[in-house]
Amino acid sequence: MRIFNNPDQSGHNPRDEFYRGQRVPCFENPTRADHVLQALAAAGAAVEAPTHDSAAALAQVHAPRYLAFLQDAWRQWLALDAANANLQPFPSVWPVRTLRSDVEPGNFIARLGLYSMDNGTPLAAGTWAAAKGGADAAASAAHALLAGERAAFCATRPPGHHAGPDFMGGYCFLNNAAVAAQALRLGGAQRVAVLDVDYHHGNGTQAIFYDRADVLFVSLHGDPLTEYPFYLGHADETGAGEGAGFNLNLPLPAGTGAAAWLDALEVACQCVAAHRADALVVSLGLDTFGGDPIGGFGLQQGEFARLGARLRRLGLPTAFVLEGGYASAELGHNACHVLEGFEAA
Repeated sequence: MRIFNNPDQSGHNPRDEFYRGQRVPCFENPTRADHVLQALAAAGAAVEAPTHDSAAALAQVHAPRYLAFLQDAWRQWLALDAANANLQPFPSVWPVRTLRSDVEPGNFIARLGLYSMDNGTPLAAGTWAAAKGGADAAASAAHALLAGERAAFCATRPPGHHAGPDFMGGYCFLNNAAVAAQALRLGGAQRVAVLDVDYHHGNGTQAIFYDRADVLFVSLHGDPLTEYPFYLGHADETGAGEGAGFNLNLPLPAGTGAAAWLDALEVACQCVAAHRADALVVSLGLDTFGGDPIGGFGLQQGEFARLGARLRRLGLPTAFVLEGGYASAELGHNACHVLEGFEAA
């Protein structure tokens, strides 16, 4: 299995975020990737830098004005005041119902709110480079599959599945799984499936592909009635237009144990198999781990190995894209258990 790292990931290292109304140290930080890379090294895995540019796929999954803003956001922040280099910008106003989102405001904080779904996704000086590096890793994984590899893994951060066509959120800026799926389509795959196993629903990925029949999106996640992202991920969201029937959500209540989660995984895998996809992209969130500080399921290392084994039985070229997982010390081991389960099956 080829493994791609993001050499710029540590540049995205904001100090704090807002969580339950309090300013706290960021759960999503460079130590997450460090633990994964250490575990991979201990397992003897070789890690390589991205080999492909994600620009073509990015242009088809994200809006041009959003990409332009994100690439230039830190410079704009500093242009307001040089002292802002020591501060983090946070949005404080959003274009909710009845407000216009088609006109980009001149005020920087208003622009930040236009392109943000929450105030828990802080920017830093190296955010764009880190996000773009992650997208390049995802595109590289897709190209590895197109070249005949059985599987590839993106050991990168920040995550991506909450980033929608024109907004950031949930620690996510560019949607790596969507980039991988689109790169596969651009490379000749006729049908692609995206399976999201993160504790939190991949609202951004769903939004990007909701009206498309060529990319199936399947997600098992915490029930949005009580769990982030709250406003998407319900079972009655099944796709629209040409995409009707190509979106499957399997929400589970907080506290769901391994047996019920594995039953839902089986339903998800059967749906993927019925799609007759040419390739599979897995949004590999590992915040389903029982010890995760912001997850609510009870999976342990053995279940992660079973996840990998079940995905292997689908018989599809598979790109794993790291998403959430905030029990940093265990994150690398849990990721390795998935990959080892996949390769051993």
